Amino acid sequence: MSGMTDDGLSKAQRSALEKRIEYTFDDASLLEQALTHSSVATAPGERLDSNERLEFLGDRVLGLVIAELLVNSFPTEQEGALARRHSALVSRDALHRVAEAIGLSELIVMARGEEESGGRDNASLVADSCEAVIAAIYLDGGLEAASRFISAKWLPLMEAFSSPPKDNKTALQEWAQGRGIPLPEYAEVDRDGPPHAPVFTVSVTVSGYEPVTGTGGSKRIAEQEAAGLCLDAIRSKDDA
Repeated sequence: MSGMTDDGLSKAQRSALEKRIEYTFDDASLLEQALTHSSVATAPGERLDSNERLEFLGDRVLGLVIAELLVNSFPTEQEGALARRHSALVSRDALHRVAEAIGLSELIVMARGEEESGGRDNASLVADSCEAVIAAIYLDGGLEAASRFISAKWLPLMEAFSSPPKDNKTALQEWAQGRGIPLPEYAEVDRDGPPHAPVFTVSVTVSGYEPVTGTGGSKRIAEQEAAGLCLDAIRSKDDA
């Protein structure tokens, strides 16, 4: 199926997606908005509402539901272990995996230029749309409906971790220590956006590899993303 670049979902596409997410919308416009990228929303004469606000809300809904699932599923674990599990389950990678499982990337409405530059393969963009879909379900059907969707799609990911996963920075540091090379070095290289919603760009440098950058709403998040991307680059080089 080709990507969505001009019009919204057809009835058949919406029906197929609703079947995959096991939720039927009363207000279909919420799902349309959840799948509208800002590249279209900001184009002259095009849609006014992108999925950015829904993404913001979906992030919070996901975090709450995952926290409750973890507390109930691991009654003997301490806060630190629960926090590491939580971080992994609300990460871009987890969201992207769920998004791909339900076929979101091909349904996102985006400008043709965004698509031609690889938008549908952009894990962050697709993960953001998944967060927006969570918010759309929440607004349309309430927390119970959102919780059912999240539980169905995230429990398999939760069960994949027999022990609390390590965060990206810890994993990268231990990788460097295990090879006797200097510890990774992090540096803030850019800060953009308004004061109330800054976007940080942080680079990480590891001996023998090109610097990698990550972005996020805080330096901590940006560092974690940079470390994760660095680990991906290391694995790719090792597998080559």
